[in-house]
Amino acid sequence: MTQQDMFWRLIHAPGQSRSARTVEVFGWIMLVESLLVLFAPHAVAALLHLPDLSEQAANYFRLMGLLLGGLGMLYVVSGRLDARGFVFASMLDRPLVPFIMAVLWYHGMVPAPLALLFAVSDTVSVLWTLSAWRAERTGNRGR
Repeated sequence: MTQQDMFWRLIHAPGQSRSARTVEVFGWIMLVESLLVLFAPHAVAALLHLPDLSEQAANYFRLMGLLLGGLGMLYVVSGRLDARGFVFASMLDRPLVPFIMAVLWYHGMVPAPLALLFAVSDTVSVLWTLSAWRAERTGNRGR
């Protein structure tokens, strides 16, 4: 497949499965979150009831936003290209997030609102993807 074919598939997403669509939507959500963190770290921190950020902390928060944006792009592109392996891998990865966030919160490494945001976001999205995946496997392919 040529680069031109890949870009065409990226724009038009022919034959995209329902589960791949859920991964794409989760990626768009991550991209929006990353832009908010990158360009308005103090506002996001206030929204999450985090302590006031020093400039250095805001810059580290922006770095987290950059990493989140990279993951979001990976999810969007993989979903658009109907990368079934990535969809499956995401169903192995995302259920771990709530447990990891709980450990990080327990050890005081991540504030509760941030841990809760990531835990809820990943749990809801993986349940949606799993539901779509199971529907595809049982023949119910409706979008």
